[in-house]
Amino acid sequence: MIGIVLGALALASWVYLLAFNGGFWLARETDFAALPPPTRWPSVVAVVPARDETEVIGRAIGSLVAQDYPGAFRIVLVDDGSSDGTAAIACAAAAGSDRLTVLTGKPLPRGWTGKLWAMNQGVEAAGTPDLLWFTDADIAHAPDTLRSLAARSEADGLALNSLMAELACETPAERAFVPAFVLFFQMLYPFARLNDARRKAAGAAGGCMLVRRVALERAGGVSAIASSLIDDCALGAALKRQGPIRLSLTHRSVSIRSYGGWRDIGAMIARSAYAQLRYNPLILAGTLLGLALIFLVGPLLAVFGHGVARIEGMAVWATMAVAYQPMLRFYRRSPLWGIALPAIGGFYGAATFASALQHARGRGGMWKGRAQAELSR
Repeated sequence: MIGIVLGALALASWVYLLAFNGGFWLARETDFAALPPPTRWPSVVAVVPARDETEVIGRAIGSLVAQDYPGAFRIVLVDDGSSDGTAAIACAAAAGSDRLTVLTGKPLPRGWTGKLWAMNQGVEAAGTPDLLWFTDADIAHAPDTLRSLAARSEADGLALNSLMAELACETPAERAFVPAFVLFFQMLYPFARLNDARRKAAGAAGGCMLVRRVALERAGGVSAIASSLIDDCALGAALKRQGPIRLSLTHRSVSIRSYGGWRDIGAMIARSAYAQLRYNPLILAGTLLGLALIFLVGPLLAVFGHGVARIEGMAVWATMAVAYQPMLRFYRRSPLWGIALPAIGGFYGAATFASALQHARGRGGMWKGRAQAELSR
């Protein structure tokens, strides 16, 4: 009887998610549509925070220099205390172009995360462009990326236009866990709801964010979210109060940082998972129970259950496998990965628990030698 009840709850959960959670699983919110050019191309300054990025910065800056953008466009790289020659490699990548300016970052003040402090310095150095393009040092963009972003922002009057960069998906661990990362992000932040001006839901993807400067100023600037560990979603929430926002999937912007093996990916998830739960043990417990219900109950019943409970378990497993297919197609992965979604969900649950343990040990939000989680509390 318990198995039947749990199976019914798991199945009802998936029916709700698929039918009433903004169509998060359909992967329909993309930047594929071509838009007519605006009557005037807005001026843009790209702000790139960078700290010890020798492996990726050359390609990232090279892709910015190569933007086929008709309007005024400059790049400000903020070197956030790098010790590996990041700035020199960036300058070499921009040789022959006058678009790049490199700033030496100032010491990190109390109450700021490193990335946001670097972004703030870049904004101050940018002057008064129409748009600010926040892009990470490990993102490479196709030559038409800025043209496409600006055309959409001008056509829709957006305060924020963000792209979820296509993440690296080459190693076995990346193929197993990266497409699911994007699926789970959309489960928490359904793009259709974020893009609906009538709804309060807000978010962004920090690797590529085109921001209207006056909207950022009205929102209080970068300093308004100075201590936010999940800075992109915090910025999305701040800017949606100033105007419409958009978040889309893309193949134009690509992450060029390898996420490595399963330990590396687990560490990436653990860096911010507990911050997402507001450092609350009760929310953590509820989240882990919810993940177990959604991802583990169905397969366990399908394998070990009997009668009605087994049928329910098989239905749950099949439903989640089907829900994964649009994202697998977007990432050009085999549809058979849908069968593995329960194990993938269990891995993410374990990484979330590890995030809470790291926070308890004073090592929450570790990035480039900085433990930043305490700032967000």
